[in-house]
Amino acid sequence: MVTDPIGDSLIRIKNGYMASKEEVYLSYSKLILAIVTVLEKEGYITKFKVEEQKKITVNLKYAGRVAALTDVKRISKPGLRVYKGSKDLPRVLGGLGIALVSTPKGILTDKQARKEGVGGEILAYVW
Repeated sequence: MVTDPIGDSLIRIKNGYMASKEEVYLSYSKLILAIVTVLEKEGYITKFKVEEQKKITVNLKYAGRVAALTDVKRISKPGLRVYKGSKDLPRVLGGLGIALVSTPKGILTDKQARKEGVGGEILAYVW
């Protein structure tokens, strides 16, 4: 039983890149689907597809042999939630990475949340 499905999904994507896989499979939930949508918009993955068996197939993106995603760090964990206001949202690697933020307006990057003027739970850093 997975106690942290968000962390599990992000690590599966990271491990897929480290093993030079073409695609990885994630368990389906609306939250994970929203995270994968943001990762696609930001250019960290090529595309994704929702399968009938409640699975999400994620196609990984490479520039030559270089992976689009270098690392992932889970910030807010089930044992310790981390919330920030819109003015206190972190900048990942000076703006080179993104912070995934769960806001009342959905899953946004730190830049989008700052622009919308909303804060929320800092799910993870991606770079």
